[in-house]
Amino acid sequence: MSREYKISGFADEIADDLATQIESLRKLDIHYVEMRGVDGNNLIYHTDEKIKEIRARLDDAGISLSAMGTPLGKIGIDEPFEKHFEEFKRAIEVAHMMGTRNLRMFSFYMPSSDADRRDYRDRVFERIGMFVDEAVAGDVVFLHENEKDIYGEKAPECLDLMKNFACDHFKAIFDFANFVQAGQDTLEAYEMLKDHIAYIHVKDARSGSGTVVPSGYGDGHVEEILKDLFDGGFDGYLSIEPHLFGFKGFASLERSNVTPLNESGEVVSGYEGFRIAHEALVKILDWTD
Repeated sequence: MSREYKISGFADEIADDLATQIESLRKLDIHYVEMRGVDGNNLIYHTDEKIKEIRARLDDAGISLSAMGTPLGKIGIDEPFEKHFEEFKRAIEVAHMMGTRNLRMFSFYMPSSDADRRDYRDRVFERIGMFVDEAVAGDVVFLHENEKDIYGEKAPECLDLMKNFACDHFKAIFDFANFVQAGQDTLEAYEMLKDHIAYIHVKDARSGSGTVVPSGYGDGHVEEILKDLFDGGFDGYLSIEPHLFGFKGFASLERSNVTPLNESGEVVSGYEGFRIAHEALVKILDWTD
């Protein structure tokens, strides 16, 4: 890889405890983490004292946050919003404590998979608008992830959000596997959203089954899209989210998601799943050079 790439990832897919996460990232020579959880809780649910401890241990290991993997917006559009909005405010506090401006978020689950998103657009936009106003005031960046069954499941709705809210504090994550699982062609999605993409979630999937596979082994067109992104001057993070083993840590947040096995059909460890995903990405980045 002659270019410099900022590779990050969800280390809680390696292990729950911070020591193993740090050891594994250092073994793979990865200096960033998209931190979702440590010791069984998302960062936003830890005390200030615990946050300071986590930050100090990461600093000592030479690892920085590329983003916080928050669960914000990952509730049903019909569910109460007040407590969730307070969690959002807490997330901003924690982001500043952890030294990142980037927070991953979602645009709310629809009541059913066949719900007409137009019926919920106004309610989604009202809530996203509140999020963006707070993001501006708190000087953080909300990164919207396309996720199966939320309002922004497919590219047209993601573009709808971007056209209405895109700014220095609201940008797009592009997740290849999530689009494939939603039945969205990723090349079409990329053409629609490329001007708004600030962050990449690196995982691939196969059409039909939705099975997550290492990047380049599915139908996400990962190589083509990454090459075009970097040729166009993209300098954002590439965050590995393997999903290549029986991940349980935040399974309650994953609605209708396939939790697959690796290529051999055998369950792999957290580290092995992450290593496989990392190697697949490195091969692609070698090809794009």
